[in-house]
Amino acid sequence: MNQSRLLSTLAALPLVCAVSVTTAQEPEPGWAKGRPKTDTAMKMAPVPAFPIPTAADQLPTKKFKLPPGFKVETWASGVLDAREMRQGDKGNIFVSTLFVGNKVYAIPEKAKDGKREPKVIIDKTEQATGIEFNKGTLYFATHKKIVRYDNVEDKLDNIGEGKVLTDKLPGGSDHSWKFLRIHNDKLYYPIGAPCNICDPGEYAKIYRMNFDGSGVETIASGVRNTVGFDFDPKTGNLWFTDNGRDWLSEEFPNDELNVVTQPGKQHFGYPYCHQGNMPDPEFGWGKSCDDFQKPAALLGPHAGALGLKFYTGKMFPAKYQGAMFIARHGPWNRTKKYADVMVAWPDGKGGAKIEPFMTGFVENNGYLGRPVDFLVMKDGSLLVSDDHAGAIYRISYGK
Repeated sequence: MNQSRLLSTLAALPLVCAVSVTTAQEPEPGWAKGRPKTDTAMKMAPVPAFPIPTAADQLPTKKFKLPPGFKVETWASGVLDAREMRQGDKGNIFVSTLFVGNKVYAIPEKAKDGKREPKVIIDKTEQATGIEFNKGTLYFATHKKIVRYDNVEDKLDNIGEGKVLTDKLPGGSDHSWKFLRIHNDKLYYPIGAPCNICDPGEYAKIYRMNFDGSGVETIASGVRNTVGFDFDPKTGNLWFTDNGRDWLSEEFPNDELNVVTQPGKQHFGYPYCHQGNMPDPEFGWGKSCDDFQKPAALLGPHAGALGLKFYTGKMFPAKYQGAMFIARHGPWNRTKKYADVMVAWPDGKGGAKIEPFMTGFVENNGYLGRPVDFLVMKDGSLLVSDDHAGAIYRISYGK
């Protein structure tokens, strides 16, 4: 080989190597951004729900532990990927799903022959998660749009196309699923951060709109990913759970319990500050955690805190009336697993006291079930959905 040909060949080698490396790499999913390249961390990934519901006689119901006087039973089984729950005026319980189900069910409140059969009313719809019910209307949100179905309980066999309130939601896969809640004739919904950690732009906020899709307003900013919020019946303040960023460590940061006291004016820290006192190693430079709203309480490292519901029933003891129930779905990027239901009480000073309420979802460091959302029934009992096992449990109280 002469000198000129040798030089040409050597010059081309970096380009050939670069092309082969680039084509060999798969795009990194958003949840993996920031993941350490250690053997332990590289084995961690989001925990998928079971592809079929757990059989009724195999559910972990008998393993759950609650405070004295409370009991838990299986209210419905065979509810694949059960997520959010809302009750209609005519006794139907609407249940949404996420990655596995891609559907919305209607389940009758009253059992027939000892069973409740979920009826699919929306099917084959990506991220069919956000639901709310108000005055005969079912509101339904995917990661791309929000739709309303009027008089839905009169046409469960075919609810039709519905009226689109907005189809301008950004979509995507990271933290794009929705949670809906209605308060004072406004529909509230989040747009989560499109990543584990990044500059979120117009993402990472809680919004509200009128029932016709108009009048969109920002209610809270710096909210990485909330999939559970509710309004304090005493003060009207919005309380929400927020999932902390991943991959800083197994023990930090904590998920947060937050309260909105000045709608539209508060920033809750993401991506600059986590758990109220931990500047982000990438985005926290030049920022102070004191510039952002502090959490009302910390909910545990990588807790996967999801549903939040104020208890408005009368069945439970006075201690629990006006308290919040919070579902800790459980971590996936943490070696030691945990999942449970917590109960929290506002302290009147912007904070909250928290204690365990329902445990038994984990055995031998593996998930038997994972709680997601709550529904207070008319008799005062509390339903808890479990997307991992595909079931709904009923908690009641009686001496």
